[in-house]
Amino acid sequence: MEQNEVVLRAIGILTQSAEWVRSAGPEAEPGAGDRSGAGDRPAVPGAGQIGSLLAEVFPSFTVSPEATPLEAAHAVTEAALPAVMRLIGAFSYVYAELARVHDSGRTDITSEELLRELALRMQRPADGA
Repeated sequence: MEQNEVVLRAIGILTQSAEWVRSAGPEAEPGAGDRSGAGDRPAVPGAGQIGSLLAEVFPSFTVSPEATPLEAAHAVTEAALPAVMRLIGAFSYVYAELARVHDSGRTDITSEELLRELALRMQRPADGA
């Protein structure tokens, strides 16, 4: 998965999260979700979308059964670090763009409109066309 695809997925998750917050209403507690037969754990809106992104970004790998715990930890870190960095980079980029527009005092564009604009920008070819 290319970095622009990771950014597009991050934009999708952030766009959808605005809808989840709106639909929860102003009286909803932050982090609260409907209980949905998962024991005492609340349902997490978008868990499928987030899980799908994680599954696509993180590589599959194996750790030798003979590895010590420290060797296993190093193997996991080495395999996962690039994916973690890609995700952090994607969400940081989108956050920075939202913050830049907010801090500039612009009132002519909503956060959702800016997210759509960013998505369109990320879908364009890299040659700037």
